[in-house]
Amino acid sequence: MLNEMMRAEIWLQDTLDDQVGIEVLADKLGYSSSQIRRRFRQCFGMSPGAYRDRLRLEHAARLLVHTPQGIQDIARQSGYHNHSAFSRAFLRRYRCTPRVYRRIEQDRQHEMRDRVSQAFSVSLAHTDAQDAVLTRLYQPSQALHSVSHWQQVPGMEMLPERLSQATPIALLHDHPPGSELPRVDIGVTLTPGDGTDLALPAAFRRLRLPAQRCACIRLDDMTQLPMAVRYLVAKSLPSKGEHLNGAPPRL
Repeated sequence: MLNEMMRAEIWLQDTLDDQVGIEVLADKLGYSSSQIRRRFRQCFGMSPGAYRDRLRLEHAARLLVHTPQGIQDIARQSGYHNHSAFSRAFLRRYRCTPRVYRRIEQDRQHEMRDRVSQAFSVSLAHTDAQDAVLTRLYQPSQALHSVSHWQQVPGMEMLPERLSQATPIALLHDHPPGSELPRVDIGVTLTPGDGTDLALPAAFRRLRLPAQRCACIRLDDMTQLPMAVRYLVAKSLPSKGEHLNGAPPRL
């Protein structure tokens, strides 16, 4: 059931703002709710409900720090339709209220500007919507030596041969800030000619990446990633009057 638990974990991530219960997931996977809960805990060390709650709060923390959105809007986007319940859950997790957390972390970002010594060239661009074929790795993004070595990831050899020359891509779900639940999606982007008849191994999924406005940085190697993110957040985007939207960075 390893692939099923990966699908379960991705489903929990994709339904953060929804109130659907684990019974819906069990129906989708063809198992009982008790089986899903037992196997999920074996794989991830916590119940599906606790896992989704942690994802919700990490998502909320990211939006609090990096966007100007109101706290009630952030609560709703993170799956909390009761503001008091959100505040209590956030207080238990981060030991402070959402408002105080925002102030502390934004002050920290401001102080960090003077400590960011390395500069990067940043350009703003619009990316078109595109499809990608991805598998999920449960490891910190720093463990990726290079996205160009994507074919060395276990299971990549099972992809159709015609994708061997496709452009690699990774989605970094643990930036910024860092996450206690590290997840990286890695795979390749598809060209318009790769149709819906593409047969994929069980550990892979096809994902539609929406068109979006983005900040682009060129890295020489993966060791520059943490410093590049700090530079982007603390210096470059504020100087341009921009902010992150909370979506995982693409590599």
